[in-house]
Amino acid sequence: MRDLLSEDTRYKLEAYQFIREALQYAHEHVLDSGGGGGEQSPRHITGQQLCEACRLYAIEQYGYLSKMVLANWGIHSTSDFGEIVYNLIRIEQMRKSESDQREDFDDLYAFDDAFEPSFELASDDQD
Repeated sequence: MRDLLSEDTRYKLEAYQFIREALQYAHEHVLDSGGGGGEQSPRHITGQQLCEACRLYAIEQYGYLSKMVLANWGIHSTSDFGEIVYNLIRIEQMRKSESDQREDFDDLYAFDDAFEPSFELASDDQD
């Protein structure tokens, strides 16, 4: 990992840790909601699913600061998620299926508004 960080200086160590945590989050939240069928091996997460898990996990962890935190680590777009994933694949810290492509991560959502936590104001209509 140290070699990777010195070889590709675009991303901080925290960016790689975030991707690993988001992958775990995806397995727990994205795949579990689809039913697991009791499989022993972890099911495959697509690039699109991982990007959505990254978005949701960032909001859960950092709220309104998500975009700023990710930017501090060098992440500015879903393409950066793909670059990090493929760096981890290259050093054999992650695996890909034959159908996976680096382009699966490109332009999936705009960072400008993707990390705005949604909320609703409660109304006091109990007069």
